[in-house]
Amino acid sequence: MRNRRVVLTGVGAITPVGNTVEELWEALVEGNTGVGLLTYFDTTKFNSKVAAQIKNFDSNLYMNPKQTRRFDIFVKYAIAAAKQAWNQSGLSLDKIDPNKAGVFLGSGIGGLHTIESEHCKYLEVGRDPNRLSPFLIPMLIVNMASGLVSIELGFKGPNSAAVTACATATHCIGDSFKIIQRGDADLMMAGGTEAALTEMGFGGFCALKALSQRNDDPKRASRPFDRERDGFVMGEGAGVVLLEEMEHAKKRGANILCELAGYGMSGDAYHMTAPDPGGDGAVRCMSIAVKDAGLNMDDVQYINAHGTSTQLNDKMESAAIRTAFGDHAYKLAVSSTKGTTGHLLGAAGGVEIIACVKTIETGVIPPTINYEYPDPDCDLDYVPNTARKAKVEVAISNSLGFGGHNATLLVKKFRG
Repeated sequence: MRNRRVVLTGVGAITPVGNTVEELWEALVEGNTGVGLLTYFDTTKFNSKVAAQIKNFDSNLYMNPKQTRRFDIFVKYAIAAAKQAWNQSGLSLDKIDPNKAGVFLGSGIGGLHTIESEHCKYLEVGRDPNRLSPFLIPMLIVNMASGLVSIELGFKGPNSAAVTACATATHCIGDSFKIIQRGDADLMMAGGTEAALTEMGFGGFCALKALSQRNDDPKRASRPFDRERDGFVMGEGAGVVLLEEMEHAKKRGANILCELAGYGMSGDAYHMTAPDPGGDGAVRCMSIAVKDAGLNMDDVQYINAHGTSTQLNDKMESAAIRTAFGDHAYKLAVSSTKGTTGHLLGAAGGVEIIACVKTIETGVIPPTINYEYPDPDCDLDYVPNTARKAKVEVAISNSLGFGGHNATLLVKKFRG
């Protein structure tokens, strides 16, 4: 059976630089940043004090206020982004088969706000389990974002949730792509969501010494591929896309944003948190995605890199790109948008594939901001500091997670 083609017809995002895709894209192109001093709690005892927080988010715009009291914030972000994607698609529930419409939404960490608040309450009331919320478990479990989005939209088809750290959203989108390709669904709402800026979540990454400590200059703290990078900046938000089988979209006259044509995944089998220094897993992942799309490596024009602003990741990913693409690596535009958004963990891949879609749509490549000092180990074209006009027809997005989870998506300009 010939694989069915898959297109994107809707995108939605909640990010530290805006709560719509339009606001996100404007910030990316202009080189603005959502990074600042963390204000959710007292950071006096924390070695890092910078983060990329969501601002002015109003869940009541997307869901019943009574319901939201039973939802953790990571679920609220997911529902909001999914409804944005749904609205853009122009679909209506009476025109689809709900049994062929599914949801695949994940989170790297899940309901950490709920876990912490309920644990504090448990201790305060003398460890009385009868005082715990009956919604404790359904509020904290990762799959609830996918489950509640399906309830909100009435999607009764395939429903699942990946948990692969920073590769979560990319795996969810890639797996949804395969679900549609093989005919198990015509529509899939897919992506990732994260809201782990709590004392325990933030403190855990501080303990790992993974976060930037550029506390006196927070706007320049996230600086992917720059020689002076000292760690990533933790962020939050959601990135969700609506995938649709091509003929299904064409039949209804949909506005097709681009085609999702390739997906690669691999494992490092190396270390709990550190990437394989040689980048073998990332090399294979990118190569698989390009092959899956039926393209050659030199067909790729732009890479939205994982680019976390950590010493090990940026050095490894640069080496992996050189190995995978050979001489073509130096003809590629490579940028990391994490200088603008921070690292959204399980939501990162969802937001970053949207950046690729917008690049193909607008002919503008978003820059790697805060790039000041070249690193000899990172010697590619990182589109430093200023957006670039360029005709891009093929782009890939990399997501590389703790545990050695690697995922790559390839999108291309839609040709009917």
